[in-house]
Amino acid sequence: MSLTNALSLGQTALELGLICSLTVLALFLSYSMLNVCDLSTDGCFTLGATVGATVALAGHPFLSLPAAMIAGILSGFVTALLQTRMGIDSLLAGIIVNTGLYSVNIGVMGGSSLLNLNKADTVYTYVKNVVKDTPLQGKQTLIVAFVAVALVVVFLTLFLNTRLGLAIRATGNNPDMVRSSSINPIFTTTVGLCVANAFTGLSGCLLAQSQKSADINIGTGMVTIALASLLIGGTFFGHGGICRRAIGVVVGSFIFRLVYTIALRFNMPAFMLKLVSSIIVIIAISGPYLRKQWPVICRRFGWAQKGGK
Repeated sequence: MSLTNALSLGQTALELGLICSLTVLALFLSYSMLNVCDLSTDGCFTLGATVGATVALAGHPFLSLPAAMIAGILSGFVTALLQTRMGIDSLLAGIIVNTGLYSVNIGVMGGSSLLNLNKADTVYTYVKNVVKDTPLQGKQTLIVAFVAVALVVVFLTLFLNTRLGLAIRATGNNPDMVRSSSINPIFTTTVGLCVANAFTGLSGCLLAQSQKSADINIGTGMVTIALASLLIGGTFFGHGGICRRAIGVVVGSFIFRLVYTIALRFNMPAFMLKLVSSIIVIIAISGPYLRKQWPVICRRFGWAQKGGK
């Protein structure tokens, strides 16, 4: 592989990693901070993509970003409503919302399963014109994704250190203690899921405009990808402040996408990529446990004695 191809491969992985890291940051808030496993991620990601593509096709590419985030907030609100007001288990609530969003997304696209953005202006189109004839020419996707991720990381760092943010973190740790402290866990759970799904919607919008299309299956498997990236980031940056951990999940998203891109580079069949995702998740989850068990494994097979001889 030539240096040019390697750099191109790295740039592609970095662009996709940054865009998808917004979904990973959403899972970081809902899963790591709030202790809620939100399985509506796939549908919410697609919702952000379809809403963003629809608004962009109407001639408002920059308006598509807040529109996708508002759509994500509504999705998060419904998920939280099912959990907190209707007594539905969080996993089941996510599945229900994810299933319902399939029909909603088809409706947003006007009954079609695909929206083509080839002839529409996107946020990347405007940035491309701005950086034309500069050293950043051709890096518009990287620029937009980096700015979006940087803003979200800064927002999360500041938000989770406010009184409301601390209440959300406390709700994830011990909801009974929060309730006894006169803090409403229903409110904190709702706010947390709404903010998290806003990031997911933004991620879907940016990916759709980057790919110049939005289809009904664009979000399939995103919860698995986000979970794997979150766990990979936690392996390297599992300890420290909110900012360090948030940056860690972004790095985890890049590592995941790099492995994914390398797999594609070696002409792996498309139907095998889901298996690759599952294997990465298994490694990310079992890695810390196997590392702790490694001395035991060495002693069992006599490797420690061989190494000492």
